Amino acid sequence: MRDSSIVPLFLFLLLNFFSVSGCRANDDKSPLRMVSGSGFKIALFADLHYGENAWTDWGPAQDVKSDCVMSTVLDSEKPDFVVYLGDVITANNLAIQNASLYWDKAVSPTRKRGIPWASVFGNHDDMYFEWPSEWFSTTGIPQVNCAPPSISYSTGYEPCTFRGTTRVELMKAEITNNKLSCSIDGPKELWPGVSNYVLPVLSSDGTKLALLMYFFDSGGGSYPEIISYSQALWFKKQSKLLNPNGKIPEVIFWHIPSTAYSKVAPKPMSVITKPCIGSINKESVASQEAEWGIMDILISRPSVKAVFVGHNHGLDWCCPYKSLWLCFARHTGYGGYGSWPRGARIIEVTENPFTVKSWIRMENASTHSYVTLSS
Repeated sequence: MRDSSIVPLFLFLLLNFFSVSGCRANDDKSPLRMVSGSGFKIALFADLHYGENAWTDWGPAQDVKSDCVMSTVLDSEKPDFVVYLGDVITANNLAIQNASLYWDKAVSPTRKRGIPWASVFGNHDDMYFEWPSEWFSTTGIPQVNCAPPSISYSTGYEPCTFRGTTRVELMKAEITNNKLSCSIDGPKELWPGVSNYVLPVLSSDGTKLALLMYFFDSGGGSYPEIISYSQALWFKKQSKLLNPNGKIPEVIFWHIPSTAYSKVAPKPMSVITKPCIGSINKESVASQEAEWGIMDILISRPSVKAVFVGHNHGLDWCCPYKSLWLCFARHTGYGGYGSWPRGARIIEVTENPFTVKSWIRMENASTHSYVTLSS
């Protein structure tokens, strides 16, 4: 491992400026880097939906199954990095005040194996609790015993509002409690979007930037499903600072597909044919509410190789769009809708020669849908 003191001064200052030199992953604060001879492998865990129906036998059993899917993927692929691609929990189904308890369960398989990770938010992660109507039937679950009005909350009682846990609180809990988390509480001026940040990956010899990974909060839950104009300008500014000549490859992660996905999508329920690559095409693209400039900026940069999203559980294809690729992950969790087999999208970036390849690893350890996104 090369000591950071011999990394060029500009690079060293840049990494420290973004507070990502080590992602809290190691005591020596060494940054993420390519592995000599094998590149950099990323596993995407999308739509885990932990915490659904926790008051039944079914709910916790789904979370156990999700644990097994992630364990299979991690043990089969042995990735260098994991991205939690949104809808980690189903907050609207969590009858507790602190949803970070279920978030912590979701990242446990990755943390247990000592693999660093990063997270973005989906539309379910900070939704308000939705009271199940069956709770109020004659056979329903008894209502929670709330504090009587005469008792002050200062005595330790909490109001029974099930307000959920905000994006800010979820991110703070992940960062504070996990040395392996590379997630960053993004710029305050982009609020209510929280998970907006960039993580650099160094070359295997540690002397230069080899890859830039950008993470966006695509909204949903507590605010509209959108990537704002401010977020688009933030990316434009950061990419010019970090990659002014466009020589460093860039990959993008967010949860809800942009409207551009609808433009390239195969007809729903049809067989996926080239140039698209994938195995399931069982629904229409459920895109963001509007497009406010981010895709125009991305396609203007040849350094941007691909965008990766979740949200649609019945889609796992990659399709070319202008100068880049638009890809869905694979529904990983047993929470959420759909009965299709679970899995995870894998991304592998190599440096000599440079390539970005991807495939799907399934819960039964099989693989399919190999595609080269850039070379």
